[in-house]
Amino acid sequence: MTTATLLLVAKAPVPGLVKTRLAAEVGETTATAVAAAALLDTIDACALAVGTDRCRLSLSGDVSVGFRADEIEAAVAGWTVTPQRGSGLGERLANAHADVAGPVVQIGMDTPQVTPASLLAVAAGLDAADAVLAPAEDGGWWALALRDPSAATVLRDVPMSTPQTYAATRSALEARGLRVAAGERLRDVDHLADVAPVAAAAPGTRFAAAAAEIAAEIARVTR
Repeated sequence: MTTATLLLVAKAPVPGLVKTRLAAEVGETTATAVAAAALLDTIDACALAVGTDRCRLSLSGDVSVGFRADEIEAAVAGWTVTPQRGSGLGERLANAHADVAGPVVQIGMDTPQVTPASLLAVAAGLDAADAVLAPAEDGGWWALALRDPSAATVLRDVPMSTPQTYAATRSALEARGLRVAAGERLRDVDHLADVAPVAAAAPGTRFAAAAAEIAAEIARVTR
């Protein structure tokens, strides 16, 4: 099976920086707590999949001033951590890939239900393809594996965070001449409606605990 580096592209869980769409529904404090839980669960899945020495974190923001700072800093001990570079998301993703040598699986922090097995399955897809693109239910994608990380330069021109992002990304990769396989479809967390279904798919996680707190608070204020 292809040996790949896991690249987590994430934002520090700082109020106002993360989960802005969710924050509009539940408030910045609650949304940031959800983001911190999701980030920690994703860090764990990556490390369990390939080991910390093959994990990289491309980070926007300062973890030390965010929620659960001590836990996050401890969780990424042994990782290679670099700041994100670029203005738009596509440019930041391309730059993060450019720092990796050899096959890479890139993931975000919006699918805390992801498992080590799911990540390894994406990496295994590179045995028969040049790229593996794993779709999200909202039309985007949650993981991108590339045999050659330089191919991520196509992301600079792909509109991100739209219902057409998966299709546009796949088309851009294929236009570069790559054989593209599809990965597992997952639901990512952008809105309140996403929280309970994702938590149900990830029982026992930090994210599930954060989701339970949201449910309890909603029940309290609607009595």
